[in-house]
Amino acid sequence: SRFGTATVCGFLSDGTIQRPDYDDTPNPEFLNPSWMASIPDKHLLSEITMPGTHNTMALYGGVYAECQSWSLASQLRAGVRFLDIRLRHVNGNLTVHHGVSYQRAHFGHVLEGVADFLQEYPSETVLMRVKEEFSETGDIYGAVVDYIHRYAHWDMLWHSRLVPTMAEARGKLIVLQEFPGPDLGMQYGSLDIADDWKVPTLLHVEEKWKSVYEHLEAAPVGNMDQIFLTYSSGAGVLAHPGAIALHVNELLYDYLEAESDLNQRFGIVCMDFPAAPIIQMIIDFQLREVIKRSQTFNMVPSKANLKDAVSSLVKKMINQ
Repeated sequence: SRFGTATVCGFLSDGTIQRPDYDDTPNPEFLNPSWMASIPDKHLLSEITMPGTHNTMALYGGVYAECQSWSLASQLRAGVRFLDIRLRHVNGNLTVHHGVSYQRAHFGHVLEGVADFLQEYPSETVLMRVKEEFSETGDIYGAVVDYIHRYAHWDMLWHSRLVPTMAEARGKLIVLQEFPGPDLGMQYGSLDIADDWKVPTLLHVEEKWKSVYEHLEAAPVGNMDQIFLTYSSGAGVLAHPGAIALHVNELLYDYLEAESDLNQRFGIVCMDFPAAPIIQMIIDFQLREVIKRSQTFNMVPSKANLKDAVSSLVKKMINQ
């Protein structure tokens, strides 16, 4: 394994790991808070490749509950633009949960975090899957609306089922609605999603990776008007999220690295314990073509420049 040695892995004294593909330390190696500023306004959000986190707020509850180690603010500043938010509904209160594990936060904390971020970086947009978890009321719409009014701004939302352009999306929170009620934003089910999260043991990692690989391969040739969403995350009774991420993130990193010369859309790549370098690699897919062109342009000298360079070389040779 390419990240298999302690030196490359960056095993830290407290037992945490910081590799190019996997990071369970408290802080990202580096930040990229305004990367969407360079995306042309006319691009549809469905044409953009972006990093996301699965169970974004799952930082507590032990190895079977924890899917991330960075705070919401750190994730957003590191470049994450898709959030996966699970809410327990009790008497109008919405607390953040991963299954039975309470995540020491409520929906208001999430909304405030996103609002603060978008205020500071208005070139960006944030997509947020919202679903009910560890309660079965089937009726969180009213509470969600109440929280938006209390902790954010109604106008901060993208109020349409249609996929926005980058110009329309800047400064907006796009709710990907996975609960009944009038439209708050886009329907989560309208995305093309691969989320084969059941990975019973580490012996099943290969099957998990096959699902991820096939969906990533489908994304560049899929419907460009539809957002693609691929979850690399998984869990099972004998395989906790971090253990699976240690394996799958490495395969994902190698796959993306091999594809990095190509100009293609992968959509949202949603991970457990991502590291800053793999986030950067995902972000770089839309910038690749522009960078390549400018480098090519700089590398090819004009005839006049070439003539000057040759004549200067000849002069040097004569003078020696």
